[in-house]
Amino acid sequence: MGFNEILEISKPRIVVLLVITAVTSMYAASKLVSGAPDLNYWSYLHIIIAGALASAGSSALNHYYDKDIDPKMTRTSTRPIPSGRMAASNVLIYGIVISCISVIYGYFALNAVSAFFIAVGIFSYVIIYTVWLKRRNTSNIVIGGIAGSAAAWAGWSATTGSMDLLGFLVGFLVFVWTPSHFWCLAMKIKDEYAQAEVPMLPVVIGMQKTAKYILGNTLILIPYSLTLSLIPNGMGIIYTIIAIVSGGLMLVYHYKLTKNPTSDFAWKAYKVTAPYLTIIFVAVALDAAIHIPLF
Repeated sequence: MGFNEILEISKPRIVVLLVITAVTSMYAASKLVSGAPDLNYWSYLHIIIAGALASAGSSALNHYYDKDIDPKMTRTSTRPIPSGRMAASNVLIYGIVISCISVIYGYFALNAVSAFFIAVGIFSYVIIYTVWLKRRNTSNIVIGGIAGSAAAWAGWSATTGSMDLLGFLVGFLVFVWTPSHFWCLAMKIKDEYAQAEVPMLPVVIGMQKTAKYILGNTLILIPYSLTLSLIPNGMGIIYTIIAIVSGGLMLVYHYKLTKNPTSDFAWKAYKVTAPYLTIIFVAVALDAAIHIPLF
Protein backbone atom coordinates (compact mmCIF):
# COMPACT_ATOMS: atom_id res chain seq x y z
CA MET A 1 0.00 0.00 0.00
CA GLY A 2 1.77 3.11 -1.25
CA PHE A 3 1.07 6.83 -1.26
CA ASN A 4 -0.37 6.75 -4.79
CA GLU A 5 -2.93 4.14 -3.81
CA ILE A 6 -3.97 6.08 -0.70
CA LEU A 7 -4.31 9.20 -2.82
CA GLU A 8 -6.43 7.35 -5.36
CA ILE A 9 -8.94 5.93 -2.87
CA SER A 10 -9.22 9.40 -1.33
CA LYS A 11 -10.49 10.84 -4.66
CA PRO A 12 -8.40 14.05 -4.55
CA ARG A 13 -10.49 15.92 -7.13
CA ILE A 14 -13.58 15.57 -4.95
CA VAL A 15 -11.53 16.57 -1.91
CA VAL A 16 -10.43 19.79 -3.64
CA LEU A 17 -13.98 20.62 -4.79
CA LEU A 18 -15.52 20.09 -1.36
CA VAL A 19 -12.75 22.00 0.39
CA ILE A 20 -13.32 24.94 -1.97
CA THR A 21 -17.04 24.97 -1.12
CA ALA A 22 -16.27 24.80 2.61
CA VAL A 23 -13.59 27.51 2.59
CA THR A 24 -15.54 29.95 0.40
CA SER A 25 -18.66 29.43 2.54
CA MET A 26 -16.62 30.02 5.69
CA TYR A 27 -15.17 33.23 4.29
CA ALA A 28 -18.54 34.49 3.03
CA ALA A 29 -20.14 33.91 6.43
CA SER A 30 -17.39 35.95 8.12
CA LYS A 31 -18.21 38.92 5.85
CA LEU A 32 -21.98 38.67 5.44
CA VAL A 33 -23.27 37.54 8.83
CA SER A 34 -23.70 40.35 11.32
CA GLY A 35 -21.51 39.87 14.38
CA ALA A 36 -19.47 37.04 12.84
CA PRO A 37 -15.91 36.88 14.14
CA ASP A 38 -12.90 37.75 12.00
CA LEU A 39 -11.10 34.64 10.83
CA ASN A 40 -7.37 33.97 10.86
CA TYR A 41 -5.25 31.55 8.86
CA TRP A 42 -5.66 28.87 11.53
CA SER A 43 -9.44 28.91 11.06
CA TYR A 44 -9.07 28.19 7.36
CA LEU A 45 -6.44 25.55 7.99
CA HIS A 46 -8.78 23.75 10.39
CA ILE A 47 -11.68 23.61 7.90
CA ILE A 48 -9.31 22.48 5.14
CA ILE A 49 -7.96 19.64 7.28
CA ALA A 50 -11.35 18.53 8.61
CA GLY A 51 -13.01 18.79 5.20
CA ALA A 52 -10.21 16.98 3.38
CA LEU A 53 -10.19 14.14 5.91
CA ALA A 54 -13.98 13.76 5.75
CA SER A 55 -14.00 13.66 1.97
CA ALA A 56 -11.03 11.27 1.78
CA GLY A 57 -12.46 8.92 4.40
CA SER A 58 -15.92 8.71 2.86
CA SER A 59 -14.42 8.23 -0.62
CA ALA A 60 -12.36 5.31 0.68
CA LEU A 61 -15.47 3.72 2.18
CA ASN A 62 -17.15 4.16 -1.21
CA HIS A 63 -14.22 2.30 -2.81
CA TYR A 64 -14.59 -0.48 -0.25
CA TYR A 65 -18.33 -0.96 -0.66
CA ASP A 66 -18.18 -0.85 -4.47
CA LYS A 67 -15.37 -3.42 -4.67
CA ASP A 68 -17.74 -6.00 -6.20
CA ILE A 69 -19.06 -3.79 -9.03
CA ASP A 70 -15.90 -1.80 -9.81
CA PRO A 71 -14.35 -4.67 -11.85
CA LYS A 72 -17.44 -4.63 -14.11
CA MET A 73 -16.87 -1.04 -15.24
CA THR A 74 -13.95 0.10 -17.39
CA ARG A 75 -13.82 3.44 -15.57
CA THR A 76 -13.36 1.79 -12.17
CA SER A 77 -11.73 -1.56 -12.97
CA THR A 78 -8.21 -0.28 -12.31
CA ARG A 79 -8.98 1.11 -8.86
CA PRO A 80 -6.69 -0.12 -6.06
CA ILE A 81 -8.98 -2.88 -4.73
CA PRO A 82 -10.09 -4.55 -8.02
CA SER A 83 -6.56 -4.26 -9.42
CA GLY A 84 -5.11 -5.93 -6.33
CA ARG A 85 -2.93 -2.99 -5.32
CA MET A 86 -4.66 -2.60 -1.94
CA ALA A 87 -6.37 -5.09 0.34
CA ALA A 88 -10.06 -4.32 0.87
CA SER A 89 -9.64 -4.58 4.65
CA ASN A 90 -6.94 -1.88 4.61
CA VAL A 91 -9.20 0.45 2.60
CA LEU A 92 -12.04 -0.15 5.09
CA ILE A 93 -9.83 0.59 8.11
CA TYR A 94 -8.40 3.72 6.45
CA GLY A 95 -11.88 4.98 5.56
CA ILE A 96 -13.35 4.46 9.03
CA VAL A 97 -10.36 5.91 10.89
CA ILE A 98 -9.99 8.99 8.69
CA SER A 99 -13.74 9.68 8.75
CA CYS A 100 -13.84 9.48 12.55
CA ILE A 101 -10.79 11.71 12.90
CA SER A 102 -12.41 14.35 10.65
CA VAL A 103 -15.47 14.65 12.89
CA ILE A 104 -13.45 14.68 16.12
CA TYR A 105 -11.01 17.22 14.67
CA GLY A 106 -13.89 19.39 13.50
CA TYR A 107 -15.48 19.29 16.95
CA PHE A 108 -12.38 20.43 18.79
CA ALA A 109 -10.77 22.71 16.18
CA LEU A 110 -14.00 24.31 14.86
CA ASN A 111 -17.24 23.79 16.77
CA ALA A 112 -19.97 21.24 17.43
CA VAL A 113 -22.31 22.49 14.68
CA SER A 114 -19.59 22.32 12.03
CA ALA A 115 -18.61 18.83 13.22
CA PHE A 116 -22.27 17.81 12.95
CA PHE A 117 -22.42 18.86 9.31
CA ILE A 118 -19.13 17.08 8.60
CA ALA A 119 -20.72 13.92 10.02
CA VAL A 120 -23.87 14.52 7.94
CA GLY A 121 -21.72 14.71 4.81
CA ILE A 122 -19.99 11.41 5.55
CA PHE A 123 -23.24 9.66 6.48
CA SER A 124 -25.14 10.87 3.41
CA TYR A 125 -22.37 9.86 0.97
CA VAL A 126 -21.46 6.51 2.51
CA ILE A 127 -24.73 5.22 3.96
CA ILE A 128 -27.53 7.00 2.07
CA TYR A 129 -25.92 7.15 -1.39
CA THR A 130 -23.38 4.32 -1.58
CA VAL A 131 -24.99 1.64 0.59
CA TRP A 132 -28.71 2.38 0.40
CA LEU A 133 -29.64 4.09 -2.88
CA LYS A 134 -26.93 3.65 -5.51
CA ARG A 135 -27.90 0.10 -6.49
CA ARG A 136 -31.63 0.41 -5.77
CA ASN A 137 -33.12 3.64 -7.07
CA THR A 138 -32.67 6.23 -9.81
CA SER A 139 -32.90 8.96 -7.17
CA ASN A 140 -29.52 7.76 -5.84
CA ILE A 141 -27.36 10.70 -6.90
CA VAL A 142 -30.11 13.26 -6.31
CA ILE A 143 -30.38 12.49 -2.61
CA GLY A 144 -26.67 11.72 -2.37
CA GLY A 145 -26.01 15.34 -3.38
CA ILE A 146 -26.70 16.37 0.21
CA ALA A 147 -23.13 15.26 1.00
CA GLY A 148 -21.77 18.18 -1.03
CA SER A 149 -24.17 20.61 0.63
CA ALA A 150 -22.92 19.46 4.02
CA ALA A 151 -19.41 20.66 3.15
CA ALA A 152 -20.68 24.19 2.56
CA TRP A 153 -22.81 24.08 5.71
CA ALA A 154 -19.79 22.90 7.71
CA GLY A 155 -17.79 25.88 6.42
CA TRP A 156 -20.55 28.40 7.12
CA SER A 157 -21.22 27.12 10.64
CA ALA A 158 -17.49 26.95 11.35
CA THR A 159 -17.64 30.76 11.32
CA THR A 160 -21.01 31.38 12.94
CA GLY A 161 -21.49 28.37 15.21
CA SER A 162 -25.03 28.13 13.83
CA MET A 163 -27.00 27.99 10.56
CA ASP A 164 -29.06 30.83 9.11
CA LEU A 165 -31.22 31.06 5.96
CA LEU A 166 -28.50 32.41 3.66
CA GLY A 167 -26.01 29.79 4.83
CA PHE A 168 -28.53 27.02 4.24
CA LEU A 169 -29.40 28.30 0.75
CA VAL A 170 -25.72 28.64 -0.21
CA GLY A 171 -25.05 25.03 0.81
CA PHE A 172 -28.21 23.72 -0.84
CA LEU A 173 -26.88 25.02 -4.18
CA VAL A 174 -24.70 21.89 -4.30
CA PHE A 175 -27.74 19.64 -3.89
CA VAL A 176 -29.66 21.40 -6.68
CA TRP A 177 -26.65 21.35 -9.05
CA THR A 178 -25.67 17.70 -8.52
CA PRO A 179 -28.28 15.97 -10.75
CA SER A 180 -27.43 18.08 -13.82
CA HIS A 181 -23.75 17.40 -13.24
CA PHE A 182 -23.86 13.69 -12.52
CA TRP A 183 -26.54 12.69 -15.02
CA CYS A 184 -24.33 14.10 -17.80
CA LEU A 185 -21.56 11.74 -16.64
CA ALA A 186 -24.07 8.89 -16.34
CA MET A 187 -25.11 9.46 -19.97
CA LYS A 188 -21.45 9.33 -21.01
CA ILE A 189 -20.88 5.93 -19.33
CA LYS A 190 -24.43 4.55 -19.49
CA ASP A 191 -23.30 1.20 -20.90
CA GLU A 192 -20.86 0.66 -18.04
CA TYR A 193 -23.53 1.33 -15.43
CA ALA A 194 -25.84 -1.05 -17.27
CA GLN A 195 -23.14 -3.73 -17.26
CA ALA A 196 -22.70 -3.29 -13.51
CA GLU A 197 -26.49 -3.26 -13.03
CA VAL A 198 -26.46 0.15 -11.36
CA PRO A 199 -29.82 1.88 -11.99
CA MET A 200 -28.54 5.29 -13.01
CA LEU A 201 -31.19 7.38 -14.73
CA PRO A 202 -30.13 6.86 -18.39
CA VAL A 203 -29.96 3.10 -17.84
CA VAL A 204 -33.56 3.03 -16.60
CA ILE A 205 -35.36 5.65 -18.73
CA GLY A 206 -32.99 6.12 -21.70
CA MET A 207 -30.82 8.93 -23.02
CA GLN A 208 -33.54 11.19 -24.45
CA LYS A 209 -35.61 11.33 -21.27
CA THR A 210 -32.50 11.79 -19.13
CA ALA A 211 -31.47 14.77 -21.26
CA LYS A 212 -34.89 16.30 -20.60
CA TYR A 213 -34.49 15.67 -16.87
CA ILE A 214 -31.10 17.41 -16.97
CA LEU A 215 -32.61 20.42 -18.74
CA GLY A 216 -35.49 20.48 -16.25
CA ASN A 217 -33.09 20.37 -13.31
CA THR A 218 -31.05 23.25 -14.74
CA LEU A 219 -34.29 25.24 -15.19
CA ILE A 220 -34.75 24.77 -11.44
CA LEU A 221 -31.11 25.52 -10.59
CA ILE A 222 -30.93 28.94 -12.27
CA PRO A 223 -33.88 30.62 -10.49
CA TYR A 224 -32.88 28.87 -7.27
CA SER A 225 -29.37 30.33 -7.51
CA LEU A 226 -30.90 33.79 -7.88
CA THR A 227 -33.00 33.46 -4.71
CA LEU A 228 -29.74 34.00 -2.82
CA SER A 229 -29.79 37.56 -4.16
CA LEU A 230 -33.46 38.20 -3.39
CA ILE A 231 -33.61 37.36 0.31
CA PRO A 232 -32.91 40.12 2.87
CA ASN A 233 -29.17 40.68 3.39
CA GLY A 234 -28.46 38.18 0.62
CA MET A 235 -25.91 38.11 -2.17
CA GLY A 236 -25.12 41.20 -4.24
CA ILE A 237 -24.49 42.30 -7.82
CA ILE A 238 -21.23 40.40 -8.42
CA TYR A 239 -22.71 37.05 -7.44
CA THR A 240 -25.91 37.70 -9.37
CA ILE A 241 -24.11 38.47 -12.64
CA ILE A 242 -21.86 35.40 -12.35
CA ALA A 243 -24.83 33.17 -11.45
CA ILE A 244 -26.78 34.35 -14.49
CA VAL A 245 -23.88 33.93 -16.93
CA SER A 246 -22.65 30.55 -15.66
CA GLY A 247 -26.18 29.18 -15.28
CA GLY A 248 -27.11 30.45 -18.73
CA LEU A 249 -24.14 28.65 -20.29
CA MET A 250 -25.24 25.39 -18.65
CA LEU A 251 -28.77 25.97 -19.91
CA VAL A 252 -27.59 26.35 -23.51
CA TYR A 253 -25.62 23.10 -23.42
CA HIS A 254 -28.37 21.17 -21.67
CA TYR A 255 -30.93 22.38 -24.21
CA LYS A 256 -28.60 21.21 -27.00
CA LEU A 257 -28.25 17.89 -25.18
CA THR A 258 -32.01 17.28 -25.56
CA LYS A 259 -31.55 17.68 -29.32
CA ASN A 260 -28.45 15.47 -29.40
CA PRO A 261 -28.72 13.00 -26.48
CA THR A 262 -25.53 11.07 -27.23
CA SER A 263 -22.71 10.04 -24.92
CA ASP A 264 -20.28 12.28 -26.82
CA PHE A 265 -22.35 15.43 -26.43
CA ALA A 266 -23.20 14.49 -22.84
CA TRP A 267 -19.45 14.55 -22.18
CA LYS A 268 -19.24 18.08 -23.63
CA ALA A 269 -22.16 19.15 -21.44
CA TYR A 270 -20.45 17.53 -18.44
CA LYS A 271 -17.31 19.60 -19.03
CA VAL A 272 -19.43 22.76 -18.98
CA THR A 273 -21.44 21.66 -15.93
CA ALA A 274 -18.49 20.49 -13.81
CA PRO A 275 -16.78 23.90 -13.28
CA TYR A 276 -20.08 25.59 -12.33
CA LEU A 277 -19.85 24.70 -8.66
CA THR A 278 -16.34 26.11 -8.24
CA ILE A 279 -17.30 29.25 -10.18
CA ILE A 280 -20.47 29.86 -8.16
CA PHE A 281 -18.76 29.40 -4.79
CA VAL A 282 -15.86 31.63 -5.78
CA ALA A 283 -18.57 34.12 -6.77
CA VAL A 284 -20.08 33.81 -3.28
CA ALA A 285 -16.70 34.61 -1.70
CA LEU A 286 -15.92 37.41 -4.17
CA ASP A 287 -19.32 38.98 -3.60
CA ALA A 288 -18.79 38.82 0.15
CA ALA A 289 -15.40 40.50 -0.19
CA ILE A 290 -16.67 43.33 -2.45
CA HIS A 291 -20.31 43.41 -1.45
CA ILE A 292 -22.43 45.67 -3.66
CA PRO A 293 -26.07 45.15 -2.64
CA LEU A 294 -28.53 44.35 -5.41
CA PHE A 295 -31.19 46.64 -3.93
